[in-house]
Formats: sequence, C-alpha cells, structure tokens
Amino acid sequence: MNAALTPQQALGRAVAERRRTLGLTQEELALRAELHQRWISNVETGRRNPSYSSLRRLARGLTMRTSELVRLAEESDTTSGDG
Repeated sequence: MNAALTPQQALGRAVAERRRTLGLTQEELALRAELHQRWISNVETGRRNPSYSSLRRLARGLTMRTSELVRLAEESDTTSGDG
C-alpha cells in the first residue's frame, strides 16, 4: 500500500514526468524556464514549494499552461495512494 503524496511531491512527480516526456534534462528545463537546475531538482524531489510566478515559469519551460501542470500534479496525487 502506497502512502499518499504530499502536494509538493505530486507536483515534483508531474514536473519530472513532463520533463522526461519532452526529452529534457533538468539543466535544459532550467534554461528554458529561466530557473536554476538545483531548484528544478528540489521541486522534482518535493523539497521546494514554488511560488505562483515560479510555477508559471516552470510550466512555460515545460510548454504547457500552469493549469495543465497543476492538473497533472493533482492526477498524480490521486493515483499515488490507495484511493
């Protein structure tokens, strides 16, 4: 039985999955989003809780709308537990 993800972990999972789908490294995503690679890594591992403005930049770097990224995170959150 898997424990439910925290919102930060669900967002991180969504970011990492989308980044891999696009064939990007963390460094490439960081350049596209004008963010630091270490920050991207911390988001993907659930150690960062991005501000709205950073979330928008991150979504832009992933070539998607912010609302789409949030939806992916919410879907990841609901499929992670036994729910």
